[in-house]
Amino acid sequence: MKAHHSLKVWKRSVDYVVKIYKLTEGFPKDEQYGLSSQMRRAALSIASNIAEGAGRNSKNEFRQFLSIAQGSVSELETQLIIAEKLSYCANIESVLSELDEISRMITGLGRKL
Repeated sequence: MKAHHSLKVWKRSVDYVVKIYKLTEGFPKDEQYGLSSQMRRAALSIASNIAEGAGRNSKNEFRQFLSIAQGSVSELETQLIIAEKLSYCANIESVLSELDEISRMITGLGRKL
């Protein structure tokens, strides 16, 4: 399979992890092990599953890990909406838009396989 370092979607998702870490730094301290931690894990899961799938020996295995990454996209989207409703962050449209772009890139990669 392809080295994950060369995948645009992997690079984009790694940059997105950094964005989520910075976003959650401003959350209340009592959320450190709650929503903040969940959001960070979901963002990490997107990039990590793309990398792990790329390192597998078959296209079917790669597709499975891309599917898991898509599940993490949906999880993170939900968590972002909840964080906004709790007033932990505001104006998340651009963050959600970028997440949607990553989701479309994952879908496109899966189709290419």
